[in-house]
Amino acid sequence: MSRPNRFRWMKALGLVLLGIALGVALSVAARWPHWEAVYRSDQPATVAYADGSRHLLALVRRSSFVGESHQIFVGRDPSLSYGHWVDIETFAESESVKTTEWTTSGVRVVFDTGHELFVPARYFIGGR
Repeated sequence: MSRPNRFRWMKALGLVLLGIALGVALSVAARWPHWEAVYRSDQPATVAYADGSRHLLALVRRSSFVGESHQIFVGRDPSLSYGHWVDIETFAESESVKTTEWTTSGVRVVFDTGHELFVPARYFIGGR
């Protein structure tokens, strides 16, 4: 094989490998970061807030290249794009929500571990 043909062949192989690497990188990047609501609770009809809206609470797991994090969302947007977010610093995947109690003063989340989190209504009513 002559030198120009070998150079063309190596250049073509390099471009193919570069294309594969870029394809893999783009596929991974398109998936990350990723989030999912692993628990959801809707405000019951027996509880009403001053803004007249229906609200929901969601436990959200966010995955990224650096690990996972968990947050509680409370708001009226079912797509979870606008509302009140509370970071949960330490959270084991085996933990889950045991109960959710909606009251006119706010919403209380009780985890299987016995830990409780209370979000006052003033933080999530009125579209926040």
